Amino acid sequence: MKLVLASRNRGKLKELSAILSRFSIEAVLQSDVGFEEEVEENGTTFEENSLMKAKAVYEATGFAAIADDSGLMVDALNGEPGVYSARYGGDACKTDADRNAHLLETMKDVPDEQRGAKFVSVISCILPDGTVLTARGECAGMILREERGSDGFGYDPLFYVPAEQATYSELSAQRKNEISHRALAMEEFARKLAEYQTSKEKEHADK
Repeated sequence: MKLVLASRNRGKLKELSAILSRFSIEAVLQSDVGFEEEVEENGTTFEENSLMKAKAVYEATGFAAIADDSGLMVDALNGEPGVYSARYGGDACKTDADRNAHLLETMKDVPDEQRGAKFVSVISCILPDGTVLTARGECAGMILREERGSDGFGYDPLFYVPAEQATYSELSAQRKNEISHRALAMEEFARKLAEYQTSKEKEHADK
């Protein structure tokens, strides 16, 4: 199956493609099918935003579409930056480095035992017949006081996963694609997709 990823983020495409390849699903960027619009993400939840993006691509192109909305939720900040993770810090923060610096400054007085956080990913997929599949994945961790590691993107260098004794940026791409929030969401999506395909096959057999 070929799915259009409702995103311009090649880093996200790389991660999703690595995960999707296990399920014989090819993902391409929206620009690869001529969709250049910027979808306004004005939802208040990851679920709302991911569905908005998938629906925009599906309706404009006619292709099956998949969208991921993900972000970092920090306990001490009441779940912020959340759905605003990519825009955290406003116009003053234009790069990942800017946003990481802003997060560190905001949390400078938060003690180590209160620096819990989680990455959340919600995937919405609209299949050719209009069926919508939604899946959510979460990975628990904590925010360090300085960046560690050179791989990944976004808040990866600050997000430490105790079970791995490493930040997202210190993990190999393969390992991250096994334990990350997006990987867990993709695993759930794969289960739901398999259930959908089985039901369609049964429906066809019963005719």
